[in-house]
Amino acid sequence: MEEIYNRELSWLQFNDRVLQEAMDESVPLMQRLRFLGIYSNNQDEFIKVRVANLIRYNTIKNKGQSRMTGDYTPSELLPLINQKVEDSQITFRSTYEKIIGEMEEKGVYVVNETMLSDGQKEFALNYFTSVVSRRLVPIIIRKSVDLPFLPDGKIYLAVKLENGASSKYAIIQIPESRDCPRFVVLPSAKDRIDIIFLDDIIRLFLKDIFFMFNYEKITANTFKIVRDAELTFDDDVSKSLTQKIFQGISKREKGTPVRLVYDREMPLDVLNTISRKFGFKSAEQIEAGGRYHLMRDLMKFPVVRQDLENSNPKPMLHPLVKPFESFLKVIRRRDILLCYPYQTFNHFIDLLREAAVDPKVQSIYISLYREALHSKVVNALVNAAKNGKHVIALVELKARFDEEQNLEYTTILQRGGVKVIHSPDELKVHSKLILIERNEGTKESRGYVYVGTGNFNEDTTNIYSDFGFFTSSPVIAEDARKLFDFLQNPHKHYPFKKLMVSPFYMRKQIENLIENEIRNSKKGLNSYFYGKFNSLTDEKLIKLLYKASKYGVKIRLIVRSACCLQAGINGLSENIEVRSIIDKYLEHARMIITCNNDDPQHYIMSADIMTRNLDRRVEVGVIIDDQSIKDTLTQYFNIEWNDNVKSRLVEPPYENKYVRHTDEKFPYRSQVELYKYFQNLKYEP
Repeated sequence: MEEIYNRELSWLQFNDRVLQEAMDESVPLMQRLRFLGIYSNNQDEFIKVRVANLIRYNTIKNKGQSRMTGDYTPSELLPLINQKVEDSQITFRSTYEKIIGEMEEKGVYVVNETMLSDGQKEFALNYFTSVVSRRLVPIIIRKSVDLPFLPDGKIYLAVKLENGASSKYAIIQIPESRDCPRFVVLPSAKDRIDIIFLDDIIRLFLKDIFFMFNYEKITANTFKIVRDAELTFDDDVSKSLTQKIFQGISKREKGTPVRLVYDREMPLDVLNTISRKFGFKSAEQIEAGGRYHLMRDLMKFPVVRQDLENSNPKPMLHPLVKPFESFLKVIRRRDILLCYPYQTFNHFIDLLREAAVDPKVQSIYISLYREALHSKVVNALVNAAKNGKHVIALVELKARFDEEQNLEYTTILQRGGVKVIHSPDELKVHSKLILIERNEGTKESRGYVYVGTGNFNEDTTNIYSDFGFFTSSPVIAEDARKLFDFLQNPHKHYPFKKLMVSPFYMRKQIENLIENEIRNSKKGLNSYFYGKFNSLTDEKLIKLLYKASKYGVKIRLIVRSACCLQAGINGLSENIEVRSIIDKYLEHARMIITCNNDDPQHYIMSADIMTRNLDRRVEVGVIIDDQSIKDTLTQYFNIEWNDNVKSRLVEPPYENKYVRHTDEKFPYRSQVELYKYFQNLKYEP
């Protein structure tokens, strides 16, 4: 058995855990449907990023036999991935059909164009005429004419018009948008709700779209294409990063097709015509699917029955933060940890809004990675600049799939008077850091710092579990000043006292934490290393954890997605346990807790244990000194570790088995227990 499990195969195991949630009958019915959407979205991104990379490696001369993690070559790995994807898609389709059947038992029906009543047909005609038809641009396929560019991330209908022995072919893009959604709620009979895919409304009126042609029979089948999502830049030093990003987005939108997914009922002549026009030559790149594609849209399935949806409790206020009280004043008294979504992200928004109008606040520094569509954070920064504050925002233009929105926010911030900076070409800034400087009558301004594990995005904080740490520690504030100085002057490097910063120091600091536990274990002292990450794929640190295991260090890891460490193997990792939690909130927080000779050290960070995070990104972690916050982090980890409802074992043979304790009479679901914990959390004044 290889020491390092393959990253791609591990990631596919993670997405199967998402699929398990769709199969779990204890999950509310409509949430199960949305988990199918999450699974589909994940799978599409995996193919356009990871599989596209493998195909690229495999086609470069003399690179086809280069080894990947897990000691596979790309040519060896691609068939394994394709088989795994195909097997999972079979499970996906059967799960979808099962959920649709259960929805019908509850009176919610997904109907197609052959199942409509006369009244529903009339509604569909009016909807097609007023909303859909003007958005359609049919493309006639001609043998001697190249297709115009068709972007991925869209659904297409391949239309066949038959007239005797001859046929014509056409393509229609399904025009899904906020004003023309993928799902349409139809007028329905009493005690039932009928919903139809937009695809099927278009099928219903094919004859009206192609009225100018003579044909005896007309049919349509869906397909989608997945393109290589790699963002490439040229080396022209005369161009700004903004120009390069803009051009890179344009190139990516026209990226090489890497997969064609089609309705398995599609006639063979139509499939051959489509695959030939897109240049697909390998059968491994062509996948038979069901009637509908781009099922990520299931995440946006309409809410029609509240009793079939998740019931998420309202995020709580932090016990030490009162409404309409100065948050800066609270932070001045003591450090604060917020745990989203159990506690409200509005505290953070309130802090920015307070800083924007406080006459004593002189400057605000912030690093932005992914923001909400209508960002309150961006609005607060613009307001601060209009109030005369010196506002500097690092906007990461290389945040994958958010480059275009970040270009737009760059313009909004600059127009509002904010100084916008961008990361160096060779680095991506993934840190979640804020420094607020306030003149409080002393020789130097006081700094207020926020270090987070998740983005400054009020849309995702309701469904992502993350940490946000607030402090007025002068030492941490000075570290933050140094880091923002580095971001503006990348040639300068600084030592840091309390912040853990990559790409310069974080790897070594984590290595030191593990080595310290090894030394203590050798001395017969208590030793453990607990970690919670999204991914664990860095080979050097994995091998160091294996070394720690061999010396008796107790290692517990909660890893949501890809994990290349193989746990529980005699002689290698028998002292290592790895678990993964998939539930209604996305587990996104990162933390490390070490024994440190019974004087535990606690860190939160923006980084995962991946080579890219440690060596090619600017990431920030922070050591926690406040004992009450350390206690909270310990409890947080223990509650998640004791989950026996949504926790899975991540170990060979990688079957995603649930953690079940037969001696326990009651289910212990960590996300439910965490809400209870924060409900009852008290602090000494």
